[in-house]
Amino acid sequence: MGIGQKIFDRFSLYDLIIIAMMSALGIAIKPVVAPLSHILIGPLLIPPGAVTGGLYMIWLVLGFGITGKRGTMTLIGLVQAIMVIATGMVGSQGVMSLLTYTMPGVIADLGLLIIGHRVCCMPCAFLAGLLCNVTGTVMVNLVYYRFPLMPLLFSLSLAALSGGIGGLIAFEIVQQIRRFQKPNYDMNQG
Repeated sequence: MGIGQKIFDRFSLYDLIIIAMMSALGIAIKPVVAPLSHILIGPLLIPPGAVTGGLYMIWLVLGFGITGKRGTMTLIGLVQAIMVIATGMVGSQGVMSLLTYTMPGVIADLGLLIIGHRVCCMPCAFLAGLLCNVTGTVMVNLVYYRFPLMPLLFSLSLAALSGGIGGLIAFEIVQQIRRFQKPNYDMNQG
């Protein structure tokens, strides 16, 4: 049995459906949000994704909150990267999309692994969103912008706030989903 098979064996069909849905939703909102963010934020010479990234990264945090399985955010980012590359979506960084879309999930998964949380409380949800968006901003800066230190720090500060707020929104959605579950039904059964 290969390493890839062992990784996917940890995820139930339900988990994989959630990962696919969160990936698709994350990609679907970009064509709507991106032009607006470019119009409103572009003139400020700030990467628009630093500010609106909380909306993009909410899906990674939400997916992990629903499945509770480590590696979920990484897989959502990877699936998004593959979708963007395969469709030639506007704003795609080509093969660099594998890094710019996947690394936020990798770093956020590692961050929550280190502190031993699973989008189970507001602070860890805030941290997950923050890590996703800061990492995404760093990756896009490396690929596109290459800002000097001060503008980069300003962008990262905005990214941290936006991502953290997105994480809190994801946490609240997860809480609502958990309230509607039947008492003896575990959504993570596989």
